[in-house]
Amino acid sequence: MTLRPEYRLGHSEYNRFLHASVGVEKKIGAELTVLSAFVRLGIDPWQEAARLSDFPRKAAAQALAETLAALPDGIWDASQSEATAARLVSWLPERSTLAIPLPGGSARQQLRTGKNMKSSARAWLAWGVLALALFFLIQYFATDMNLEPARGKDPSTQE
Repeated sequence: MTLRPEYRLGHSEYNRFLHASVGVEKKIGAELTVLSAFVRLGIDPWQEAARLSDFPRKAAAQALAETLAALPDGIWDASQSEATAARLVSWLPERSTLAIPLPGGSARQQLRTGKNMKSSARAWLAWGVLALALFFLIQYFATDMNLEPARGKDPSTQE
C-alpha cells in the first residue's frame, strides 16, 4: 500500500513547514521544530499542517499561534508565538492535498474496493490451502516419528 503524499517523509509538501524552527528550547538549548512541538502537544503533524494550509494565511497564523501558546511553560518564549506563527505559516503550501474520498463515495471507488476485496480473499484462500496441505504432509510423515514414509512389512521376513 502506498502512502498518501502528505505522509511521505522524504517527499511531503509539508516538510519545510514541519522542520522549520519554532525557536530554541530554554531548558536544553536545542532547536524546537514545528514537528516536535506538534508531537509534544499530541497533535498529528501532517494532519495539522494540512488543516492549516487550507486556511487563509492570517487565520492559519492565528491558529498556529494558539497552538504554540499551548506548549508547556519553560520550553520556549510563548510571548513570541504570534510573530513566530506568522513566520512559520510562510512555509506552508497554499492548500493541502485533496482528501481521499470515503468508501462508497463513487462508483469507481466502489469498483476498486470490490476488486481489492476479491484479490485479498483469493490470497487468503491460497494461503489456507497451502497451510492445510502442509498440515496433512506433516501428519503423513509423523506417523512413525520418522521423516520417511511409513512402509508395510518386509515380504522377505514373512514366514
